Amino acid sequence: MTGAPSSEPPRVAVLTVSTSRAEGGGSDESGDALVDFVAEMEGTLVGRELVADDREEIEACLRRWAEGGECDLVLTTGGTGFSPSDVTPEATEAVVERRAPGIAEAMRAASAEHTPHWMLSRATAGIRGGMLIVNFPGNPKAIAETAGALRPALPHAVSLLRDAPTEHRP
Repeated sequence: MTGAPSSEPPRVAVLTVSTSRAEGGGSDESGDALVDFVAEMEGTLVGRELVADDREEIEACLRRWAEGGECDLVLTTGGTGFSPSDVTPEATEAVVERRAPGIAEAMRAASAEHTPHWMLSRATAGIRGGMLIVNFPGNPKAIAETAGALRPALPHAVSLLRDAPTEHRP
């Protein structure tokens, strides 16, 4: 088998998509929430960036991390709603080679018990090469509400992408 052993922690990058934050408007609480989630998953934070709601900028960042080879998982926050500037799902879809719809479905299902607007999330997830990209909401409270649904699955997904042994594949 190829790939790193499954015991190696996921190497994770966090991308915050927010024009106001990119222009210096306040702290990046959503990015901080994802960094905390990386620690809860016992992942290794290998990158963190903040970009405006600009599709080309988002795509370029995702491609750079995918092609750099030092990242297994990218967690994005922001830009998944209905606002005209919310383009994170489109940027993600342009970059991924294979979709992972169950991840976004699990996030929406987890949100349903917390908000009547759960179905307005356009978040997506997919794979480029050996890297998984997951769009999270842009609100720290919503991140906390959805992260729990993904916590057990994301390290396993990384092991599968590494073609490493797992509990189901020795």
